Amino acid sequence: MTKVLILGAAGQIARLAEQQFLTDTDNELTLYLRNADRVADLKSNRVTIIEGDTTDGARLTTAMADQDVIYANLAGQNIKQQAQTVVNAMHAAGRQRLIWISTLGIYDEVPGKFGEWNNATLGDYLTRYYAAAEVIENSDLDYTIIRPAWLTNHDEIDYETTKKGEPFKGTEVSRQSIATLVVKLTQTPSAGIRESLGVNKPNTDGDKPAWY
Repeated sequence: MTKVLILGAAGQIARLAEQQFLTDTDNELTLYLRNADRVADLKSNRVTIIEGDTTDGARLTTAMADQDVIYANLAGQNIKQQAQTVVNAMHAAGRQRLIWISTLGIYDEVPGKFGEWNNATLGDYLTRYYAAAEVIENSDLDYTIIRPAWLTNHDEIDYETTKKGEPFKGTEVSRQSIATLVVKLTQTPSAGIRESLGVNKPNTDGDKPAWY
């Protein structure tokens, strides 16, 4: 049985992953977020809820005790600070396995007109998320960084991956697909170690997402 700590546990992808964990695995979950009421419906003998901020290093370190996997579904202007606090807390707690959600384009890896559109649309967002990813990559943790394409709410699991250094494929992917990948990685401890994975739905190439 794997113990998974989910940071930013009320996020849309996190909520989908939580349902998959509870339905498809026997994992125990600890949900960490600023407003515990947002996930109160999930509390059970398999789900512990901790209210806290991811910049609170001491509280975060305590929450990480005995956890097998840390899954970070975080956002915000201070994402680099959050990344550094997570890394420091994992060191302090003696934890090693981290799954970190980022975004496409942080390495300028998106080719063609879609890459130009993505860079122009996301702007400084890419700079901040690159800085956060750099903190993770410069650590000694067993991390997997996930870089989703533009996200949809389609009820489908259909994705492919690319690695850092390869051109990004496609323009979109469902949140359900990203949640599935997160759960899959927690069930296969050796998969994706120290990798940064681009994730897209196959055959969605274009100048921008079709629905945008």
